[in-house]
Amino acid sequence: MATKKVIGSKPSESFQLQDPNTWICITESESDVVIEVGEMSFHLHKLPLINRSGTLKKLINESSEDDGKQCIIQMDDIPGGPEAFELAARFCYDVRLELNAANIVPLRCAAEHLGMTEEFGEGNLVEQTESFLSDALGNWNDAVRALHACDAVLPDAEDLHVVQRCIDSLATKACADPTLFGWPMLEYYTAKHLEETVVWNGISTAGKLRSPGPDWWYKEASSLRLPVYKRLVTAMRSRGMAPENIAGSLTHYARRHLSGLSRHSGYGGDGSSRGAGASTGTAVLSDGEQRVVLEEIVALLPAETGVATTRFLIGLLRTATVLHASAACRDALERRAGNQLEEAALEDLLIPNTGYSTETLYDVDCVQRMLEQFVMESTSAAFASSPEITDEGQLVDAPSAELMPVSTVAKLVDGYLAEVGTDTNLKLSKFQTIAALVPDYARSLDDGLYRAIDIYLKAHPWLTDSEREQLCRLMNCQKLSLEACTHAAQNERLPLRVVVQVLFFEQLRLRTTVAGWFFVSDNVDQGSSSDNCVLPRRSSDLDFAQEGSEDEEADAARHAELSSAMSVEEIRQRVTELEDECSSMRQEIHRLGKPKGALSRLFQKLGFGGKSSRQRQQQQLLPGSRDKRRKSVDLGC
Repeated sequence: MATKKVIGSKPSESFQLQDPNTWICITESESDVVIEVGEMSFHLHKLPLINRSGTLKKLINESSEDDGKQCIIQMDDIPGGPEAFELAARFCYDVRLELNAANIVPLRCAAEHLGMTEEFGEGNLVEQTESFLSDALGNWNDAVRALHACDAVLPDAEDLHVVQRCIDSLATKACADPTLFGWPMLEYYTAKHLEETVVWNGISTAGKLRSPGPDWWYKEASSLRLPVYKRLVTAMRSRGMAPENIAGSLTHYARRHLSGLSRHSGYGGDGSSRGAGASTGTAVLSDGEQRVVLEEIVALLPAETGVATTRFLIGLLRTATVLHASAACRDALERRAGNQLEEAALEDLLIPNTGYSTETLYDVDCVQRMLEQFVMESTSAAFASSPEITDEGQLVDAPSAELMPVSTVAKLVDGYLAEVGTDTNLKLSKFQTIAALVPDYARSLDDGLYRAIDIYLKAHPWLTDSEREQLCRLMNCQKLSLEACTHAAQNERLPLRVVVQVLFFEQLRLRTTVAGWFFVSDNVDQGSSSDNCVLPRRSSDLDFAQEGSEDEEADAARHAELSSAMSVEEIRQRVTELEDECSSMRQEIHRLGKPKGALSRLFQKLGFGGKSSRQRQQQQLLPGSRDKRRKSVDLGC
């Protein structure tokens, strides 16, 4: 609950506002002194004032010595203005007034300015306000309100160390674990819990209080001005707060005060779908003010990798580009986002170009710099974790956990190239540079890269044949799937040399597969037709077999016979499928046109010579294969 305190014994009606600019104190005697604070006039009496305030006593005595007329004192420099002086005047007349977290700081500064110390009466205003301020700082919400009140009396509040006391109180509470103490740290939290409490016949049905999460203080902290918020973050860091919590608070603060970031992320400071400024109850900042906020947030972010999400960092980078932040700020964001690029989504990388002199639709250079940072960091980390790796090519055999981030980024880059490849202003050299940054071991298949190249070729039909071949060298035709090879064989945008290369490697893969299946088939045939072709068993296996029963041996024999029959059937089915694939590929070759000259001889070597070469090809590649396959099929039947 909020801290409040009422002091004074006389009714508040004795101190009245006569008109919008005049306060009077109703007593038996007439006013003999007028205190003017700004546009407000206070018609008061000398005796109560000089008994409580040393400053007023001095000013009244000096004014009375001049002309002996009614004393008029001008006090425009009093902290807190007319509102604070009104409360101080009420205290001098012992009129009831309420102390709360909103007025305690201006009243404390006004009491110090008026010299209302113990020298002018026991329990004077300085002592009263100091005691109440100490109590108010024990409550989180009261400390936040008191810190907000310091803005109006900032120089005096700094001199009295009120600002630092509020910051230290908030930092201590935010760093503490609320579950370890019995006192409520969140007024809104306890109030919300009480609202959800159901009372039935005077019995509360509420369970024990739920523990607030580590982000319970983010909302109140984000309402502070940037200079005060910076001091609060520094105090929390010095008290050992986790970097994740500090980064979370900075994220909340940025989304509340940076309108561009809120529009991009789709939610405001508290997670709801809203923009910054009007919906959050804070004033909308100008572009210059937002630029200062962004640069300060980047400087306050903890140095640890992963404490802030990649989406948030790239969102800051996007906003920094729009606000024309400093080059150092953008470089820092690019490095941080590049170090954890594997967590990014494709839509995050689509950063639009905002300059008038730019040619491409998206900021490709920014993505290139982040990718370079990621590749450099991931390669260094791989070498550091595995000292035995001395060459980048050996990373193929590295553990999958180390290759997973690189593989994720490879897929991300392929998708990015497919998106930006539709831009007709994207230069071929830039496309090649980004694609080549991804190490070859990062892609298990080049299907994504092939798709990006095909999209780029479609959007840039004016490329020459040499440029097309240069672009296609980025992909490895041996790492294309069957679907990608089928598409590439029919793709008219690809150079003829690339199409031939795709078909050549697919034919080699097909021959290797067929040869491997027939090798398995020969082993199965020999094992089933010859009783002597039995692998010798070890002595331990013989001992184990002797200890087993005859039923177990019979079951094992039946299982081996069934497995052999199934293997032969699978081999026969696979051979049929491969023959159909060969026939389909030959039809595609002939559809492209009958080659001439050197290409004709190359096609004949590959086995695409025509109908009369089919038997010769099978005899050259797999001598006796038809007899072996027929023998295998007969044995299987």
